[in-house]
Amino acid sequence: MFKRICKITFISHGATIYSTAGIINDNLKSPKLNDVGEEEIVKVCEYLTNREVHYDKIYTGPEAYCIQTAQQIAKLFHQKPVMTELQSRKHGDWQGSTLADLYKEYKSSIISATPPNGETLKTFNRRVSVIINRLIKENKGNRIIIVTTPEVIQSVLAKTLDLATENQHKILIKTGTLTQISYFEGWSSVIYTGFSPL
Repeated sequence: MFKRICKITFISHGATIYSTAGIINDNLKSPKLNDVGEEEIVKVCEYLTNREVHYDKIYTGPEAYCIQTAQQIAKLFHQKPVMTELQSRKHGDWQGSTLADLYKEYKSSIISATPPNGETLKTFNRRVSVIINRLIKENKGNRIIIVTTPEVIQSVLAKTLDLATENQHKILIKTGTLTQISYFEGWSSVIYTGFSPL
């Protein structure tokens, strides 16, 4: 039998006015969750409560909407969320643009394009991988929650599933959803992805 090192439940932050409108945002200080996002996280909290599973630590990305989401989840387990540097891709000059507008300009090359003054997808994936590997080492034998952005979860899933970088955008991760991955020595396994509590 394989011995699991760590189990991580990734929770995508609740919706914001930007995520609902498809606006690219890597501002750490705004926006907060909107009404839809608040409802999503209430459902996530109800799901976690009903499962009655203990989580050793709750981590959060540095974005305001991740912190707000993580604080509500951490209350369930009488914890305070631990801040990580696990933030979304740095979009440079694309900040504030809509995905629809960028597609008009770049067409299908948008998938591999690097935002002016931004971060390449490969650099982003490497950064996410380093942080996740560190958290796994720090949490041997633990079950943890990481509240982060859909983009980070896509990156983690692409590594686990050995997807090409240009295909990771095909993994649909909505706000207010859960994804779980078990980590073993040298490999990992997706348990479920993009689960939205009813």
